[in-house]
Amino acid sequence: MILSHDTTNITYMQQVDKENLEKLGQKINELRLLKSSSLNQFVLSNGCTTTATWSRVENGLVDLKFSTLLKFAHALGVTVDELLKGINFDYNFSDE
Repeated sequence: MILSHDTTNITYMQQVDKENLEKLGQKINELRLLKSSSLNQFVLSNGCTTTATWSRVENGLVDLKFSTLLKFAHALGVTVDELLKGINFDYNFSDE
């Protein structure tokens, strides 16, 4: 028996999470590009994570831990507040 996983029916919370991860990744990407055009060069010089992980975060594919968020902010020379600017913290479940 083959079971399929329908990814079209996601909850409101999952959609907000997805959008927030994409926004965060875009912000991280923009800040990194201001410092270095090369992902490999930037990550190697900061050593806070692997190039693959950094790339996955920039593409909104990974939900990073708080400690990783702190490392990213430090590597980019910004505060966590700046990284989180524009992120939707309103999980209004009554709109589901």
